[in-house]
Amino acid sequence: MEIKRIAPLMLITGWLLSMSSFGQQGPQFTQYMFNNLVINPAYAGADEHPSITIVARDQWSGLENAPSTQSFAAHTLVAKRVGLGLTVVHDRIGVHKNTTATANYAYHLRAGKNAFFSMGLQAGVVNFRSDYPSLAGNSNDPLLSRYVKDTKLNLGAGIYFRSPRLDAGFSLPGLLSRKIQVNDTVLVKFRNADVLGYLRYRIPLNPNFTLEPSALVKYFPSLPVSFDANCMIIYKEVISGGLSYRNNESVDMIIKLQLTPKLQVGYGYDYPVGDGTILTSASHELMLHYVFRKNIRNVASPR
Repeated sequence: MEIKRIAPLMLITGWLLSMSSFGQQGPQFTQYMFNNLVINPAYAGADEHPSITIVARDQWSGLENAPSTQSFAAHTLVAKRVGLGLTVVHDRIGVHKNTTATANYAYHLRAGKNAFFSMGLQAGVVNFRSDYPSLAGNSNDPLLSRYVKDTKLNLGAGIYFRSPRLDAGFSLPGLLSRKIQVNDTVLVKFRNADVLGYLRYRIPLNPNFTLEPSALVKYFPSLPVSFDANCMIIYKEVISGGLSYRNNESVDMIIKLQLTPKLQVGYGYDYPVGDGTILTSASHELMLHYVFRKNIRNVASPR
């Protein structure tokens, strides 16, 4: 077998053998800056009108058993200071599938003119499924003879600051351990939390163009700290384009179009670099964002 074919197979095999951590680290999105509720529950209601965001990601396109992720996020402001939201994320790699459904609550406090500080909580369930028999082939290995599935509770929290120029957030998704004991009393164990930190800043260059750098820092227990750094340039709040760098993994291109005052679409293309060059396949990501509101005079995204 050629080396070019062996290397991707070895990498995918490594992913599958390390799946004890799968579901403990969140799925990654190139267009994270347009998918805030999946990152942080404190964003619920920040659009101030009902909105939905759908993202579909095909990682290492064309490579067998490569990861794919789909996310759905819906949220709205239900009172002057209260936002509610729902997120559903489906993640697949090889024989492993995770589906996470989460309810989100946020409380928003005014921190200045057009500036808000928000606190959020999330609660939901994570369903894990592993189809080991599909790996068995002619093997008699008893470890590959059973279909594994489980459902666990999940909790998370976050804080978020937003203003016309600056957005910043910090969240702790996945606070609960996967082990919950039920005897005479219920024992719930918290684990070392995942940590996500987000920062975005808007720099008006002239009446037509705005520069928007952003970064997402990710820490998952037992894994090195990683980050995504992005810089977008926005033309008249209608066309946005930019580049991202995911450390030691990929260089990404993003384009977003404001097709109507209510509808945005985005596309992300990841080109592997660093350790990612062992894979010659790129990744593709599509985003759809719709806000249910009337008579919009300014179509600027609140992100």
